[in-house]
Amino acid sequence: MKIAAAAYPLDWFDTWSDYEAKLSRWVAEAAAEGARILVFPEYGAMELASLGGREVAADQDDCLREVARHKAASDALHLRLAAEHGVYILGGSGPVIDPAIDAVRPLNRATFYGPDGILGHQDKAMMTRWEREDWDIAPGRDVKLFDTPLGKIGVSICYDCEFPLLARRLAEAGAEILLVPSATEALAGFTRVRVGAMARALENQMVAVHAPVVGQASWCAGMEANTGRASVYGPPDRGFPPEGILAEGPLGEPGWVFAEVSLDAIRAVRADGGVLNLSHWPEQIAPSETVIIINKA
Repeated sequence: MKIAAAAYPLDWFDTWSDYEAKLSRWVAEAAAEGARILVFPEYGAMELASLGGREVAADQDDCLREVARHKAASDALHLRLAAEHGVYILGGSGPVIDPAIDAVRPLNRATFYGPDGILGHQDKAMMTRWEREDWDIAPGRDVKLFDTPLGKIGVSICYDCEFPLLARRLAEAGAEILLVPSATEALAGFTRVRVGAMARALENQMVAVHAPVVGQASWCAGMEANTGRASVYGPPDRGFPPEGILAEGPLGEPGWVFAEVSLDAIRAVRADGGVLNLSHWPEQIAPSETVIIINKA
């Protein structure tokens, strides 16, 4: 199957119909190329802050509330496009208020849409310093595995991908594909997520799909500058490119990046790769074991 990763710019919209037209255009383009899974980035929904006007979009609290206000309409639009094109879409994540988790603080939630309805959502678990200290985003509670006709899929949102045990839980539950939406201001931040995604693909012998926000959005608090390139990674082993990169786009350039992904290749390398990282993982020294300190002083 073909998977599409978006290097996605945040645009200003005067009306909801402008946003609807943009998203419809992006989904139609990927579907026309034969993509079955479409991945939009972390905080891709933040462009909806523009619908509240410039003062709202520039306020670091009001912009979150404005985006959350459009969640139901955004769900309906994504569902319509997924059904129309027969595709699976990981929508750009954004703030939502979920009283079952936190009645006051927003979560950073990515919703997964299929041709027949919403499959579910993944809330970001690990907050960056900006999310903790400035936006006060609440952490999610659960890690979700989506068992779809296109394979078993997990989601690690940006900083989550830099912590191996989250993806490991998904791999142990059967995940074959890891979707990694991200939003990073500087090249260093993008590199951290890129290295994390490649490492998760290596140690779990899975495919990782990295979709970042790119470009400038000076009008939106917290999203003023964004650096990244869309990429799809696999384990550098049999049946995959030796550098572990199935596809990647130019740095900072908006657009889709496409990669052909084979579940058979994932299963084959897990069963008989040059190395067997997935199955050998339990042989590591348990974290609870004592570290032996050798002092030669």
